[in-house]
Amino acid sequence: MPRLLREINDRAALELLLATGPMTRGQIGDLTGLSKVTASQTLARLEERGLVEVVGTQAGGRGPNAALYSVIASSAYVAGLEVGPELISTAVADIHGHTIAEVSVAPNGHDDPVSVVHGAIAKACRSAKVSISKLRGVVIGTPGVVDPRSGDIRFSFDLPGWHEGIHEALAGDLRRQVTIENDVNLAAIAERADGAAQGVDDFVLLWSSRGLGMAVMLGGKLHRGRSGSAGEIGYLPVPGVPLPEDIRTLPGRLPSLAGGLQSLVSAEAVTELAQGYGFAAGSATECVRVAAAAGAAGEPLLDEIAHRLALGVAAVCVILDPGLVVLAGEVGHAGGAALTSRVEEAVARICPVRPQVVTTTVTDKNPVLRGAVLAALERAREDLLAP
Repeated sequence: MPRLLREINDRAALELLLATGPMTRGQIGDLTGLSKVTASQTLARLEERGLVEVVGTQAGGRGPNAALYSVIASSAYVAGLEVGPELISTAVADIHGHTIAEVSVAPNGHDDPVSVVHGAIAKACRSAKVSISKLRGVVIGTPGVVDPRSGDIRFSFDLPGWHEGIHEALAGDLRRQVTIENDVNLAAIAERADGAAQGVDDFVLLWSSRGLGMAVMLGGKLHRGRSGSAGEIGYLPVPGVPLPEDIRTLPGRLPSLAGGLQSLVSAEAVTELAQGYGFAAGSATECVRVAAAAGAAGEPLLDEIAHRLALGVAAVCVILDPGLVVLAGEVGHAGGAALTSRVEEAVARICPVRPQVVTTTVTDKNPVLRGAVLAALERAREDLLAP
């Protein structure tokens, strides 16, 4: 029992320092309920394990200044990756979540995911001056459906080389635990930590870019579904649009993007729609941005995009009633408040539930990459907190 109590006390102090930053022995004792003697013994054990150190002092009342303790930043590192068909972005962060290196590499025709990912991580670690062996968590964000049982991508339009067995091969190559996660799910993790959904337990994030995706956060946790397909809203049947067909993955063939909601609000569909309204910018993102800045001239286009997005949002809200919907991705972000207000009104007209619809505020950094780092940190900290 004494050993178990020591482990509980060590974990409580370490969790507190990771969550709040440098603290004195007295502050740790007050917030954990530990006595001064027990708090001192706990900090001594954590120092012996190379997990905490004194980083300064804090002036108090009478007597000498109190030592400030902090978790040693180099006690663990993590790597987060966003993998796309043309670019792989990798970030290395310390245990506090501070990014110390971020690099991007192009696959350049190499279709072996293991060698490409290994090269990207190695380059980021060299930039950070951190050995790969120091990584306690690696999370890879990719488009497509991830099987929660095997950890592999079941299918992805953009990454045909990511087949069954890649997850195990990556873990074996890197000699550590590796997690592959859907990219939109990781964007939702970043949104909850740093963005418009900060502190919100129940929300959905609708990602509108080249394709359409959705992440569902319930009770503060991602809802992936039994097969990992929760949030594949692009396949939602909608009135007046052909049903998706040939969505099964067969050897040598990728599933079709035609049919369903995705055929109304994919980047290609938005670009085609914008041209009909007189906005012929080079991309869907630019079309929406120009329309949002055009005042009355852009309103008809934004109304139509909002109506199309509302079909998906309403379908989700009558089932989940999340309260908050975040529009993200290139198209979602470009529309800003002009688009979110229209989506909210359009949903209210066709749905008994009226959620708050907002634009993502994770805009100063790559949201998928940030989510990958945060997910890797959660795993690394659990490992660090283990006895």
